[in-house]
Amino acid sequence: MRSTDGIKIAVYDYNPFGEETVVLIHGWPLSHLMYEYQIDLLCQCGCRVVTLDLRGFGNSDTPAFGYTYDQMSQDIFQVIRRLKLRNFTLVGFSMGGAVVLRYMRRFKSFGVKKLILLAAAAPSWTKRKDFPYGLTREYVNGLIELAETDRPQLCYNFSHEQLFASPQSEPAVNWFEQIALSASGLGTIHAAVSLRDEDGREDLKAVHVPTWIIYGKKDVVVSNDLVRIQHEAICDSKLIQLDESGHGIVYDQLELFNKYFLKAIRA
Repeated sequence: MRSTDGIKIAVYDYNPFGEETVVLIHGWPLSHLMYEYQIDLLCQCGCRVVTLDLRGFGNSDTPAFGYTYDQMSQDIFQVIRRLKLRNFTLVGFSMGGAVVLRYMRRFKSFGVKKLILLAAAAPSWTKRKDFPYGLTREYVNGLIELAETDRPQLCYNFSHEQLFASPQSEPAVNWFEQIALSASGLGTIHAAVSLRDEDGREDLKAVHVPTWIIYGKKDVVVSNDLVRIQHEAICDSKLIQLDESGHGIVYDQLELFNKYFLKAIRA
């Protein structure tokens, strides 16, 4: 379906007659494919699962513009309205976590009954003068430069060195690398600029639904400090730590993650 600026967003609606609806938003630089082992699980449990590829990623269009959190949250809103979704659980991973938080503020939690943040890159992925947490701008500038000059190396580094803390099979790690490689160069670069520059501190104040925050203790992409700030800012949020997981929590301790994920969905 098309967003407000005419860009085609690839949407996947699994088990459309399921009783419980879960909307999954992926992170940078991946696509909806990262949720393969959650989509199957949720469908087996009778859920309707809706997911999409953010612009510039997966099978969505690749414009030269529109990679702000405002526009990407607008894209999600268009999908929600077109499918007439109500009373659903909204899930966001990494950058997707930051984008769904922007959705909560811009669209006043439209349709959302519960929020699940997975290693969310929020409220600010990079340090600021009045925010001494997260990564340095210089480090993220290095990622952007690598995306501009050697994106395959960026995808290799991300999947082989930064995503997991527990041992994984080489084919599994290669699979995540291929998902990252499937992103467009434009999307990878411009979304990274948004990750560097966006400030979502006001977004956290807009969350007034039950919220679960799941993160990996050994995450080197999203610091535990950011998770703590999310937990403190979102009233009555529930925090789940996976001790042997890194950033890629949907797969790093797969069985344990799915157990807690289902618990959060059913709560």
